[in-house]
Amino acid sequence: MGKGEFMSYSRFAIYYVPPVGPLADFGASWLGWDVVHGREARQPDVPGLRDITMTPRKYGFHGTLKPPFRLKGTRTIQDLDKATSDIAASLSAAVCASLELATLGRFLALTPLGGIEAVQRVAQACVSELDVFRAPVEAPELARRRAAGLSARQDALLVKWGYPYVMEEFRFHLTLSGRLPEAEIPVWADQVQRYLPDLPSPFVLDQIALCGEREDRRFEMLHRYTLAG
Repeated sequence: MGKGEFMSYSRFAIYYVPPVGPLADFGASWLGWDVVHGREARQPDVPGLRDITMTPRKYGFHGTLKPPFRLKGTRTIQDLDKATSDIAASLSAAVCASLELATLGRFLALTPLGGIEAVQRVAQACVSELDVFRAPVEAPELARRRAAGLSARQDALLVKWGYPYVMEEFRFHLTLSGRLPEAEIPVWADQVQRYLPDLPSPFVLDQIALCGEREDRRFEMLHRYTLAG
């Protein structure tokens, strides 16, 4: 499987990582981390950019499909790689009308327009079918999640799947900032638009990626899988 066989990772996740091209280049540069190659990327010379991207930088530019989790018991990266490959082979591509810049809560992200049910289908398969690999969430993590003020349904999802924003609570997005002061959101949205390339239309999610959290707590891509169902 490549580098994942020779390095130690504390957690794993299934992401959508944009293919090589203008969008992937923009995301790596904007966040300052190239998740594909596992290395720093030079950010635009925009005052304050490094600060507002500090939180998402460690994950790289991506859309979460199965949130980060620790491997259970004797499960190995090789087992997870094989299972992810099998899932990808069974799933068909998800096609949406396009992507748009949006505000979620108080952070900026790219979100899909039209046809989001197909993306939901891919995410739900990744969450449910790979859950046999996930170690149970520990008490401190449960407490931290609950401190955010979860609904009853979100708490039930947290207990069952290890994360509160999955299944019907899931909203696919590619994060571009941490939480912003409300007054600064329009300013940073304008900055994003200055650097954002033409967004794909349609947006096609036809691959998924296994990513691992390194010892420096940054994520890097281990392998891509084409959706071939």
